[in-house]
Amino acid sequence: MKLILLNAANHPNIPTKKQFQHWINETIKVIHEKIPVTCNEVCISIIDKETSAHLNETYRQKTGPTNVLSFVYEPTPGIVQASLGDLAICAAIVERESPLETEAHWAHLTVHGLLHLVGYDHIIEVDAKIMETLEIKTLKQLGFKDPYL
Repeated sequence: MKLILLNAANHPNIPTKKQFQHWINETIKVIHEKIPVTCNEVCISIIDKETSAHLNETYRQKTGPTNVLSFVYEPTPGIVQASLGDLAICAAIVERESPLETEAHWAHLTVHGLLHLVGYDHIIEVDAKIMETLEIKTLKQLGFKDPYL
């Protein structure tokens, strides 16, 4: 899966493209059956709090910034779907939420966002448990501990 990485916030302390790519590749191993065969790219934008708040309010009707937003690619009939979708991750929120284990949190949010892109959600308790189980499994394969402990 090709990664397009945009540091729109010009934040100095973000993971490398290689790290993001590794996290994506490991997530795909867990959810490969959910990814359309034609999908071969995903975009991750690193954004600031203002942009996160704007996107969160515009697309989720929620006030304030959030850590990660997922935007699923909506295919146009007759056009091959190449992009899985976009993730918008707010660097300042990531650092605020997990100042001591920032790399693990970046990995978790990347995995979490990718799961949303293929249809997983956590609104209903049963669905949340399924999604959390996949997150924990993937993060363990990446060498990170359970983020929900």
